[in-house]
This record gives sequence, structure tokens and C-alpha cells, in this order.
Amino acid sequence: MSRSENNTPRQIVPGGLGRHLRDLLGPFIGIALVALVFAVLDAQRETGRSLVSWASVQTVLAQSVIVGTAALGMTLIIVAGGIDLSAGTAMALVATITAWLLQQQFPLPVAFLGGVLTGAVAGAVNGTLITSLRVVPFIVTLGTMTIFQGVARVIAGDVPIRVYELTPAWVPAMVAPLPSQPWMVFSPAVWLMFVLALLAAGLLHLTVFGRHVFALGSNEATARLCGIPIHRTRILVYTLAGLFLGVAGLFRFAELGGEGHPTGGMGVELKVIAAVVIGGGSLSGGRGSVLGTLAGAVLIQLIQYGCTRLGVSDLYQDIIVGVIIIAAVTLDQLRLRRVL
Repeated sequence: MSRSENNTPRQIVPGGLGRHLRDLLGPFIGIALVALVFAVLDAQRETGRSLVSWASVQTVLAQSVIVGTAALGMTLIIVAGGIDLSAGTAMALVATITAWLLQQQFPLPVAFLGGVLTGAVAGAVNGTLITSLRVVPFIVTLGTMTIFQGVARVIAGDVPIRVYELTPAWVPAMVAPLPSQPWMVFSPAVWLMFVLALLAAGLLHLTVFGRHVFALGSNEATARLCGIPIHRTRILVYTLAGLFLGVAGLFRFAELGGEGHPTGGMGVELKVIAAVVIGGGSLSGGRGSVLGTLAGAVLIQLIQYGCTRLGVSDLYQDIIVGVIIIAAVTLDQLRLRRVL
């Protein structure tokens, strides 16, 4: 959520670089520890297959692309001091629109473009409502979360749109854990996620817009006094984040093999937000890392993958992910108190 305009600016403290490196290394250390724990538990089961293998790395990365790609956009939002609770239903809307366009006999490129643009429009709607109504992002996106789901249900007639026969084989192959060509090493969707991550990192750290985003999240009042266009920057942040959600929605469509499920996105936004916070992002704004976000997404998926390998029920996996979210937010608050 946006910081209030009368907040005291953050002080620069010694050791800031070291603290930043510790925050950045934290998710990677977590990945190593979780992998070690699951490897030990898996070895004790004597299944003849090791969890620590190249195939497991490929699988976890491929299964991380939906949350990871959406979290890239969420990183922009959180750095700017915002939040987006509609991310999950926006992705479901994107997948539904894509399936509907194919059902209406539109060419595949048009359907994909329509899906990505749907994500951008959803983000622009969020940003415009937040700036024009002057309502906190939490409340606005809580409302649009149900609006986007309702629109998707209306378009789909409250049933999933299945266009398996109109979906080329290469579409689900994009998100398959093992690439069709061994020389690719990882799934095509993983490579696309990496490219988008480079673009997001460049946008945040190498452009004037990126400096504006960090300034907006650190202290909105100071950013306004410095002449930063607050409203335009916020709308642009949410619109760009919507583009990332659009790509994530296409990945969701591909994962289902050519299906748009209008109610299939509920709860995903929590994993997306958790990935950003685990990766060093602050819910108070002004701090975030693209590399850390990707590591957070991989960590969440690694835990789910390890639980599945060990035969842990989905019900308990939800509990574990919920605990991770609480721990991530608590860690964020501890980090915040340390720098204030």
C-alpha cells in the first residue's frame, strides 16, 4: 500500500550495501536449505530416484514460470509502494479471453496479443482507479479482483472454455518441464521469463522511470516535491505490471493445454506477492529485487514440488505456503524496523 504523504523519509544507514546483499542472498540460501532438507527426506524413502537431479531443476523452473512472470510485474508495483490483489483473477481473465478469441476463429497470434493486452488493460484500470479515486491500492484491487473474475465468468458462460483442438502442440510444449530439444536446456517459457526479468531489471535500475518508481515507493511526498509525475508514474507501473500478468496468463492457458478457466486464478496472487517479499521486496515500498523475486518464486515452487515428491497432501501444502507468506511478511517488517 502507498506510504502516507506525511511519512518521515528513510535515513541512510551505514552498511546499506551489505544489508542489501544479505537480503538478496537470503532467498538463495533458503533454496539451498530447502533442497537439502527434501533431498535428505527423499533419500530416506529409498525410491531409487533422487530429488536433487537435473530433471528436478528443469521441472521446478518450468513450474515457476507463472508465478515468477507475474511476480516481475508485482515487483514494480511493490517497489512503487502499491499492491495488487487482483493479479490471480486478471491472469484467469487473460487465459479466458485467449481461449474465447480462439473459439471465435481468430488466428493464434491475435488471440495471444488479445490476452496480453487484456492484462495491460486490467493493470491500467487498477492504476487509474487508484489515482483518480485516491483510494488505497489494497481496497481498489480487492474490488477489481472480483470484477475481473466476474467478467471472465460472463465471457465464458461460467464454464471453462476448452479449445484443445485449436491449440497447436507447441503451445503446451512451451511450459513442459523438459524441453523438446535437449540443446534448449530449459523449457521455452523459462527462457522467456529470464528475458522478461532482464527487461524488468533494466527498467528499474537503468532508466529515469525506474528511479521515479523507487522514489515514489520510498516517500511519495518527497517524490512530488522533486517534480516526479506521481499519477502518471503509478498508472504506468500498474499497466506495465499488467503486461507481465498477460504473459503469465498465456502461460496458464498453455499449462492447461488450451483452456481458459474463469475461476482458476483465485489465490495465485498470494504466491505472487510472497515471491516478491521473500526476494527482499518491502510491502512499505522503496525496495525490491528482480533476481530476488525469481528466487522467491522458485523457493515457493520447490517447496510444493518437494512436498509432492514426498506424498504430502495438497491440503498440507496450502498450510505450508500460508506459513511461508506469514514468515515473509514478518521478515519484511523486521527489515523495515532495522532501516528506520
